Amino acid sequence: MMRFATISGQLVLALAIGAVPPLQSQQPALAADSGRFLLDGKPYQIISGEMHYARIPRADWRDRLRKARAMGLNTISTYVFWNLHEPRPGHYDFRGQNDVAEYLRIAQQEGLRIILRPGPYVCAEWDLGGYPAWLLADSTMMLRSLQPQFTIAAARWLDRLGKELTPLLSSHGGPIIAVQVENEYGSFDHDRAYMAWQRDALRHAGFGSVRLHTADGDYQLRDGTLPDLPAVVNFGTGEADSAFARLARFRPGEPLMSGEYWAGWFDQWGGEHAHTDATRQAGELDWMLGRGYSVNLYMFHGGTTFGFMNGANIDGGKYHPQTTSYDYDAALDESGRPTPKYFAFRDVIARHTQGALLPVPPSDSTITLDPFRLTQSTALWSALGAPVHVKQLRAMETFGQSYGYILYRTVPQWTSHAMLAIHGVRDFAQVYIDGNLVATLDRRLGQDSSMIAVPAGAAQLDILVENGGRVNFTKALQGERKGITGPVTMDGMPIPGWDVFALPMTNAPAPRPARTTPNGPAFYRGEFTVAKPGDTFLDTRGWGKGAVWVNGHALGRFWDIGPQETLYIPGVWLRRGRNTVVVFDLGAPDRTTMQGVMHPVWK
Repeated sequence: MMRFATISGQLVLALAIGAVPPLQSQQPALAADSGRFLLDGKPYQIISGEMHYARIPRADWRDRLRKARAMGLNTISTYVFWNLHEPRPGHYDFRGQNDVAEYLRIAQQEGLRIILRPGPYVCAEWDLGGYPAWLLADSTMMLRSLQPQFTIAAARWLDRLGKELTPLLSSHGGPIIAVQVENEYGSFDHDRAYMAWQRDALRHAGFGSVRLHTADGDYQLRDGTLPDLPAVVNFGTGEADSAFARLARFRPGEPLMSGEYWAGWFDQWGGEHAHTDATRQAGELDWMLGRGYSVNLYMFHGGTTFGFMNGANIDGGKYHPQTTSYDYDAALDESGRPTPKYFAFRDVIARHTQGALLPVPPSDSTITLDPFRLTQSTALWSALGAPVHVKQLRAMETFGQSYGYILYRTVPQWTSHAMLAIHGVRDFAQVYIDGNLVATLDRRLGQDSSMIAVPAGAAQLDILVENGGRVNFTKALQGERKGITGPVTMDGMPIPGWDVFALPMTNAPAPRPARTTPNGPAFYRGEFTVAKPGDTFLDTRGWGKGAVWVNGHALGRFWDIGPQETLYIPGVWLRRGRNTVVVFDLGAPDRTTMQGVMHPVWK
């Protein structure tokens, strides 16, 4: 079976990327000898922190990287997000906020090396683990497999990424000293042929002249690695001793490194805000560094998952979408300010490095925004575009839509009472009869049906569905299509014939003045003035569930179930004088006012 799988993998590789060229002749700058790393032939202990360019406004990249260096880090680890850079098949975007090469160049200017994690699967509490949603428009697509339609698309992406980033490999004088192959694959499957394909695809893309390695949990090492690749181990607080012991037994004589030391945790809607033990983490970091182990702090700075890019987990069969804030209880908080954890880690690192650390760069004060009203509003129903008519319901991706909301409309023949079942609702649906809300179905709660009372005869049925974020972990991601993914039935009978309205909200909507406040899903617009721009946190208390844009920038989602009750506004996105805010709310807010506060608020 293994021999057959290997041959199959080679055939698929040939179909996907052609023959693999020989590796480049340069020797990698990062090497290993006698159980330790060598950088340019000298002993080197990697003291790294994870920080993602997409979660930090471009104008703040240098500030965050400079603070990383001041904490004592010598390396930054970052994922690359395929779905950001190829939003449509064959259309690539490496401009502005997506200019990952510039992020790496700035890191090098600030004295930092880079561990690159190009995926194409990255997890990262990011929508679909970084895979572009358009892959799922193909009903036969099998993500993270050797299926040709997947490998061809993934190899094409990696080749394009190689054009951007291989000039920045350390073998070419750049900051990238190591590249990770796949990501925690042992938590997903154990197909060696698939992992060999991933390794060879990265080599074909030009990344083979630096150290390639895999990263897995300690119990998953055997399933996620390849014999010819070095391995690092991922674990949380309190697990360093046992995890490193397993790694040492698994790969005797190799340098020992934590690919992710979880020095914090993420938040999920409806849960509690994460608080982790900084004292214990600092002690464990001291223990690791004292033994000469290398480490990557996940996260050093989490930042914000702006827009609709948050992911989700399936835990115990239940769907758990993640918040917009990716604060992660990290050393730098969501707005890039040092926390007590930062200084505790800095003190530890200082004890294990030679020479004085750089001074910590100052952080400007956050600001408040005086309460302001959102005076313009437009009901969603009056802002719909042209529909697409279909006989049977289909998922969001089949309409060329990746994110946002989608509206399904029909006019069935009703009885006075009917059991309406929406099979495969993904992820939050509001049901309307002639514009009146009659039911809400939440995937988190396993809800997919409701008894509906309506007048007999014809009445318009609208089902407004929010894509709450695609699953980013486990095999559940392979079928993570959005909208309505199954039939809609009334008393067990399928309802045919639908008009479908795509509502991706790619750009900030433009509400118009209204005489009365809409009673239902609507867009709201207001203005506020700023004397001197600075970071602030938009208070969303009093609003229900929706999304916010400021000066055209998508801040992310809000939801009154918490724990997040504010949205971070980077000061670099504000203007002196007049600024605009647009809010989409699925319901009628308690009040149409907002304000900015100096610190985040958690429920």
